[in-house]
Amino acid sequence: MQTFIANRFEALSEWISASLGNPYAFMIACAVVAVWALSGPVFGFSDTWQLIINTGTTICTFLMVFLLQNTGNRTIEEMHKRLRAVEDVNR
Repeated sequence: MQTFIANRFEALSEWISASLGNPYAFMIACAVVAVWALSGPVFGFSDTWQLIINTGTTICTFLMVFLLQNTGNRTIEEMHKRLRAVEDVNR
């Protein structure tokens, strides 16, 4: 069961990395911020208006930390495998 979850998380994290790591995702994020900023006068720049962007960015940042950690762990693991392979060849 633990392997199943780990494999699913790895596949999901790879898909999210590929999806969010492109210029279109950045443009969408910029558009969301622009819409939020332009809606300020409509909502009177209220506390709720500010809370919406603060909550959204906090949640996204929280989730991206785990994604980045997973990506970093996989990168380090691949580097170790390659270094072991080079050591084995040199022996």
